[in-house]
Amino acid sequence: MQRSLYIEPEKCTGCLQCELACSFENEGMFNPSKSRIKVFTFHDEGRFVPYTCTQCADAWCLLACPVEAIVVNGTTGAKEVLSQVCVGCKVCTIACPFGTINYNQASGKVVKCDLCGGDPQCVAACPTGAIRYLDADATGLDRMRDWAARTDNTTAATASQAG
Repeated sequence: MQRSLYIEPEKCTGCLQCELACSFENEGMFNPSKSRIKVFTFHDEGRFVPYTCTQCADAWCLLACPVEAIVVNGTTGAKEVLSQVCVGCKVCTIACPFGTINYNQASGKVVKCDLCGGDPQCVAACPTGAIRYLDADATGLDRMRDWAARTDNTTAATASQAG
């Protein structure tokens, strides 16, 4: 069974514990700028939204890499960068529609979330449960149900106001 990250932005407090855990796991230092997960801040609204690689089924980064440095981990399903193969051309950063692949200037290679080999440290560090690691088949269905419920409530409220 493959799993994926499930992010619930409404639970995020902006504490950046996920960024610190990620940078320590992958770079050996507590430095949010080195993290593979980022928390976007909507200052005017007081909201925070964690985001990272979604491990797309049809990963454009993988397809765009001219040297085949991005491969699928058969166990986790993560699209992983083979640093020994990566030439740092950054084509994958352009191909990613979400902007979740970054160039590491120190190494001259690209980096992205690899799900920490199946034990994502961002999940372990999140004190509010805004980031969870779930069965990949369940995450999309839950979001569709949530959206449908909100849409039904909005539609019902709009209909009752119109009538």
